[in-house]
Amino acid sequence: MTWLITGGAGYIGAHVVRALLDAGEEAVVYDDLSTGIAERVPEGVPLEIGSTLDGERLARVIRGHGVTGVVHLAAKKQVGESVERPLHYYRENVEGLRTLLGAVTDAGVPSFVFSSSAAVYGMPDVDLVTEDTPCAPMSPYGETKLVGEWLVRATGRATGLSTASLRYFNVAGAAAPALADTGVFNLVPMVFEKLTEAAPPRIFGADYPTPDGTCVRDYIHVVDLAEAHVATARRLREAPGTDLTLNIGRGEGVSVREMIDRITAHTGHSLSPVVVDRRPGDPARVVASADRIATELGWKARHGVDEMIASAWEGWTHHHPAR
Repeated sequence: MTWLITGGAGYIGAHVVRALLDAGEEAVVYDDLSTGIAERVPEGVPLEIGSTLDGERLARVIRGHGVTGVVHLAAKKQVGESVERPLHYYRENVEGLRTLLGAVTDAGVPSFVFSSSAAVYGMPDVDLVTEDTPCAPMSPYGETKLVGEWLVRATGRATGLSTASLRYFNVAGAAAPALADTGVFNLVPMVFEKLTEAAPPRIFGADYPTPDGTCVRDYIHVVDLAEAHVATARRLREAPGTDLTLNIGRGEGVSVREMIDRITAHTGHSLSPVVVDRRPGDPARVVASADRIATELGWKARHGVDEMIASAWEGWTHHHPAR
């Protein structure tokens, strides 16, 4: 199959592209390069630059490359920014998805994988979040992902499109230094940035109802996440009419304070974190149950938190040698 990966020049997208290639699939990358990096796209993989809001361009790309499946990762994803700019997030994430689905169904593409998020759950009052846990997103970003799932599922039911919505938990690590997360929006690179500036890492709120007062998250290695996409793509190809919603996590919670302690131990820094105000939209604890994907696809995460930190730090120093 030929897979179109929107956002394929991004951090996660570049890993998904390589995982699909390693599995013998063909890939085409579609990215507006607003946060993506063209150099992440492997040699020989076409890079089409454009917005998911541009339906005519999407149609040309899909038909021109004979696309038979889509992995849709292109989206705005900063929770705090979404609180400040909800209209922008709904336009980019929901209208962009609607436009893409129109091009996909018009071209008769049979398979569609949607990048969703654990943010759809909001603040669940359970130890492990299953796919049946009620969704109550706390930010416009989370809302756009939940609306996206509804739109993908409804389109599949109306047209016969095979669909899957993958709810990512907290992604970290890198397959190679050149593919590392260069944005400073997630916890791990945010801590790296402070440490390399000889500044204390920040904890956004230490008064949550958790054992140490800091938020608890489920961290997933980006390599494991990419392999989950491959397993999902194979299922959609083999079982037309599929409709899946799956958590992508490890089922192990790690607090922000514990994560910072692990990072400082690995990097050899001894700066103690400082506590600052909470960020809007941050739930106290969100940890996945990954039982359904294990049952449905036989997938299970293989990498632990220390491997995520080590590979992410190698990537950070690769991209910031002077720091």
